[in-house]
Amino acid sequence: MTLRIVPMPSPNFNARPEGQAAEMLVLHYTGMPDARGALAILTDGAREKRVSAHYTLDEDGTAYAHVPEAMRAWHAGLSWWRGRDDVNARSIGIEIVNPGHEWGYRAFPKRQIDALIALCRGILARHPIAARDVVGHSDVAPGRKTDPGEKFPWARLARNGIGLFPRAGGGPVAEADTGAALRAIGYGLPPEVETPLETVIAAFQRRFRPARIDGVADDETRRALAAVAAACS
Repeated sequence: MTLRIVPMPSPNFNARPEGQAAEMLVLHYTGMPDARGALAILTDGAREKRVSAHYTLDEDGTAYAHVPEAMRAWHAGLSWWRGRDDVNARSIGIEIVNPGHEWGYRAFPKRQIDALIALCRGILARHPIAARDVVGHSDVAPGRKTDPGEKFPWARLARNGIGLFPRAGGGPVAEADTGAALRAIGYGLPPEVETPLETVIAAFQRRFRPARIDGVADDETRRALAAVAAACS
């Protein structure tokens, strides 16, 4: 499809640390009743707590460009992935218009996901971002966030070369090794972060085993953990 990108600059950004390339792609949902409200917040330089993203993707497939990819947008907040915090400094953030769990979470329209695939492919062609480092907001901040949520089509993105969604075809990791497998994938666990193990398991389930999100490392969850950890090795 032809991706339509509309400039809508945000003043809410700063420079990345010297020498820091964009090495992660973080996907969010807006979690607002409508696109207009989300776009207003993302481009408002007068708010006490200013936020932004590099792009917002509307449900009709229109992409709004807010912050140059070379700069640091303020989208991830307090976050952690693969042994490092300050995810904003090393990532590109995309806000995907969806009301989210608070305002009537719903499936993402096909046109929107088609456009997202086109947008992500362009970003991945311009930046050295590994598949394991294409993540959701809930992956990097599981104690605070649930987006883009269990309805997000991660498997479809993976089929189009964006991120990981391996089949859980082998044996499960041992129950005692659940935390080690999560850490090997990139999730933060104590003592690195204060998020309880059960909350991190729920974040993993929300992405890789969304049929049941309960924070329990059952056999199916541990099979998925084994598959994802192997894909990340």
